[in-house]
Amino acid sequence: MHAEKELLIASVTPQNLERGVLWWSENREAVKKASVGHLWWQNNIIFIEESLVIKPSELVRRMADMGYERTQTVGGKGLMSVRGGIIEIWPVNTETPYLIEFDGNVISQILPRPKIEERSKPKLSQNQGIEKLPAGSYVVHIDHGIGIFQGIQSAVENSSQHFLDDRQKIVDSNTSSFFKIEYASPGAGREPDILYVPVDQKDRLSPYVGFETPHIHRLGGSVWEKTKRKVKEETEKLARELLALYAKRHIVERAPYMGDAGLEEEVISRFPFQETPDQIKAEEEIMADLARPQPMDRILCGDVGFGKTEIAIRASLRVIASGKQVVLLAPTTVLAAQHERTLKERFADTAISVGMLSRLTPKHDEKKILHGLAAGTMDFVVGTHRLLSKDITIKNLGLVIIDEEQRFGVKQKEILKGLRLGAGLAENKPAQSPSDQPQTIETPHGVDVLSLSATPIPRTMQLTLARVRDISFLKTPPPDRLAIHTFVLPYTQKTIAEAMRAELERGGQIYFLHNRIETIGAVKQKLEKLLTRTASSKHFSDDRQKIVKMKKHPRIGVMHGRMQEGEMIKVMNEFRNREIDILLATTIIENGLDISSANTLIVDDATLIGLAEAHQLRGRVGRSSNQAFAYFLYKPRHMTEKAADRLQALQDYADLGSGYDIALRDLEIRGAGNILGREQSGTINKIGLNLYYQMLADAIEDIKTEHNL
Repeated sequence: MHAEKELLIASVTPQNLERGVLWWSENREAVKKASVGHLWWQNNIIFIEESLVIKPSELVRRMADMGYERTQTVGGKGLMSVRGGIIEIWPVNTETPYLIEFDGNVISQILPRPKIEERSKPKLSQNQGIEKLPAGSYVVHIDHGIGIFQGIQSAVENSSQHFLDDRQKIVDSNTSSFFKIEYASPGAGREPDILYVPVDQKDRLSPYVGFETPHIHRLGGSVWEKTKRKVKEETEKLARELLALYAKRHIVERAPYMGDAGLEEEVISRFPFQETPDQIKAEEEIMADLARPQPMDRILCGDVGFGKTEIAIRASLRVIASGKQVVLLAPTTVLAAQHERTLKERFADTAISVGMLSRLTPKHDEKKILHGLAAGTMDFVVGTHRLLSKDITIKNLGLVIIDEEQRFGVKQKEILKGLRLGAGLAENKPAQSPSDQPQTIETPHGVDVLSLSATPIPRTMQLTLARVRDISFLKTPPPDRLAIHTFVLPYTQKTIAEAMRAELERGGQIYFLHNRIETIGAVKQKLEKLLTRTASSKHFSDDRQKIVKMKKHPRIGVMHGRMQEGEMIKVMNEFRNREIDILLATTIIENGLDISSANTLIVDDATLIGLAEAHQLRGRVGRSSNQAFAYFLYKPRHMTEKAADRLQALQDYADLGSGYDIALRDLEIRGAGNILGREQSGTINKIGLNLYYQMLADAIEDIKTEHNL
């Protein structure tokens, strides 16, 4: 560990956060020079060096002014702690924290903090290729069980002591590259066994995803084979239960949807964007489903803004042009209103009728829509939970689209099963089923189901991984879309003020998320005071070296779930029309807002929201070619281990199109428990999620073949 002669510390501001560590390294001298005569740099960086005379309390005060949060332990960037004559700080512009040691009021030395040893247990593997796994991750070899991945090696050391794959033969020293897997020691006082797997046999390996620290197996033992036999029996039993659902859907037939080529071409030609390769593939898969006599049950998985709605519109067009009706179920009035507006725009100048049912729908319009559904004259109806009411009758229902499927509970989906297709059918009462049994959405009389989701819930993932439900992915971002810069930082008013100032200066809008309705009014008052102080001061822009002024009185709007729906729609429209600069809201903004001028999200306590929910919220910004920023703030004293894991995952999965990976990581963090059923949870822990679903899928395929399904 070498002492540093000089340390540059940058303030916790959007401008500094956006610049990577490499930028700071390459521009260190230029920054130092700018700090001499440039007011902005003088206020937002500090150089400290050995022998500098400064009181520790003065340095701490200066760091606090620059946005650093004082905590007991420094576990991330933007934090500092004080212990006697030592200040520990993790600058936002460095890869490592530093220890600043004092001798009285003089800095005696500056040292990188020694690396803290990793936890004794290896890291849980995430959903990625074997080659990309970090050393210390758990992996599963299909023939030998769970071991610890130790990297790739080009030659085998002491080959006579190690086994190779299922033949347990000595490794040929001429083999070029191997995955090195560490297994349990064969006996007390002996070194762990090592398994070398040729890279061309990587299909024998999979990352371990589980819900607790797994048991590491021994090479050559019988435990793993016994475990696999037991799991095989359990997966075969579950496969038969799942296929009971599959078989019901398989034996129901409806006429294939042929559509109207001319009408479809006319509507599709109005799509204002270039389709991505994933959109084209997903559309082909869905149209192939609609051309078969068996009803479709497919989930379309893609991040917010990746084109799920457009694909759903094209599927509905095929169904409507074939003489059937379509309903779209949305979790909120805000999202339903957005869908209604989009559909009316896309179906303009056609004979297709579009309506919306919610508590906001005027009685006169509601009566017309209900009559049109029952008579078969209303082609497409968007609705909230109002669509699940007992007075709904649909004459020729062909397609049910469920947007943001993860927002609906099992009971609501069971009600959806009973959507009545004409008078005389039984009332839609929810079916009762054990909580640990997998749920799927099935509708009578050959109705097709298309579910849309950015972050599928565990039960949906269960059915798709087991290949009972079909899935299409949209992972390719639209052209010119930029990844959202995501920052996980301790909560400070300076960070909030700087983030808001930076966005307002460039003429943008801001989402500010505070997820407690009881205190949202007080937060609005604090933000107004903070904005008043910020707007009244003059700032030097860091790159233009000229004075810029923020808008003097930015307007703040408030939206939360206890407001009347009409008021919520009003606030949303004001934000859309730029009559509001900052939308202070709860997680109600998770779905339904598509505003390209809003490109900064600030979450004031990210520990209170789930991982999938945070990813959905992040999708509210970055809907244009402008760079977007998401600030997930936390209070270090209230941070739990699971909350820290969630926030770390947000940074790990910041790339565009990461929704499905986020969902898998969320499943891993939360554990299975009652989500997948206790019995399945225990089984999954024994062999890992990946191998479990591989075995379940194989069992399902075997039973399908056996019964000609």
